[in-house]
Amino acid sequence: MTSGIRYRGWIAGVGRRGVLALAIVLVSAALATRPAQTQTFTVLYSFYGPSDGGGPEAGLVRDAAGNLYGTTSGGGPSYFGTVFKLDTTGNLTVLYSFGGGTDGGDPYAGLVRDSAGNLYGTTSIGGASNGGTVFKVDTTGKFTVLYSFTGGADGGYSQAGLVRDAAGNLYGTTPYGGRSGCRFQVGSSLKRQVGPPGYGYGCGVIFKLDMSGKETVLHSFTGYPDGEEPYGGLVRDSAGNLYGTTLSGGDFRAGTIFKVSPTGKEKVLYSFTGGADGGGPSAGLIRDTEGNLYGTDLVGASGICQGQGCGIVFKLSTKGKLTVLYSFTGGSDGGNSYAGLVRDAAGNLYGTTAYAGEPDNCVYGCGVVFKVDKTGNETVLHTFTGGSDGGVPFGGLVRDKAGNLYGTASEGGANKYFGTVFEITP
Repeated sequence: MTSGIRYRGWIAGVGRRGVLALAIVLVSAALATRPAQTQTFTVLYSFYGPSDGGGPEAGLVRDAAGNLYGTTSGGGPSYFGTVFKLDTTGNLTVLYSFGGGTDGGDPYAGLVRDSAGNLYGTTSIGGASNGGTVFKVDTTGKFTVLYSFTGGADGGYSQAGLVRDAAGNLYGTTPYGGRSGCRFQVGSSLKRQVGPPGYGYGCGVIFKLDMSGKETVLHSFTGYPDGEEPYGGLVRDSAGNLYGTTLSGGDFRAGTIFKVSPTGKEKVLYSFTGGADGGGPSAGLIRDTEGNLYGTDLVGASGICQGQGCGIVFKLSTKGKLTVLYSFTGGSDGGNSYAGLVRDAAGNLYGTTAYAGEPDNCVYGCGVVFKVDKTGNETVLHTFTGGSDGGVPFGGLVRDKAGNLYGTASEGGANKYFGTVFEITP
């Protein structure tokens, strides 16, 4: 049930370079992993597929009453995914089932919810031009396509969630489309490459969609030096600036962290080298009150996960200094995080890794839920088995005021294959 697009082969080409573009402070991996504290893990729902959906690959959004909302990448009557609501008693309601046509299909991203309870999201395929869509689902389950991507200059094939401003405008990314071709540097020369067959050309875009359905491309990536393939969503500050990551491209072809102003001016805040600082950030960022950014990389200096490093948790200061808070080893501590982070008031970070952990029942391991404190100590809160608890969590977590964590696993569950929704209590 997992997405083939998520297994991206560019990582094999990332070199390990000793010189970093900006200063890096390495927090010693010798701080290691602490054993799991006393936690209670509960499966709130196991997908049975196909009617209720299957293979959730995104995080959840939670309302004030405690109901959870999300997407499944597959399942539904047409097998193109669903939008669902899970209430506090464990009852799941399918709000919409995608048909794979003009309505879109295969939603790999989570949802954003407005004050009236309407839900907004993206699909990676379908729409009028089969370039994916931006959609809205209201509280009655009424579905509206707000925009259909063409896969051309306007972008296409979004796998990222949206962020919404006070005026109702939506902002997001697409990993393909935009300007034709992607540049990369070889020695003193710039070369140009094209996108993979079936996913359009271009290095991806940052877009704005207003309430009338008008799309504006705020930035079209070029590959070098600004990055390419923005798979993660955006975070927005009070001034309207947007922050995010690209999976690849940049000075070292290992991805970037960027900032885009409300007028579309883009600035590269950091270029990953693929060495000790990791590389290939697949997820969006979170931002603290001081403006520091936090996120995860798919690969890092430690461990061997699917032939590459196992990824890191990082902090980027407002001055552009990158600190590696934790490097995954690919053992019991987990490896390869495709998801963003959530942060508590004390500064602790929580997230998931899709692979590693023990026991190894999911080919590459079934993944973990982790906590990293401010000193770089990692605590594994749950190790997935691939059985009734689920396995391979691609999505991030949402945290309530009591400190409970909620998320999805794309595999496992009571029906073995279709995934779960889970809760972890302190």
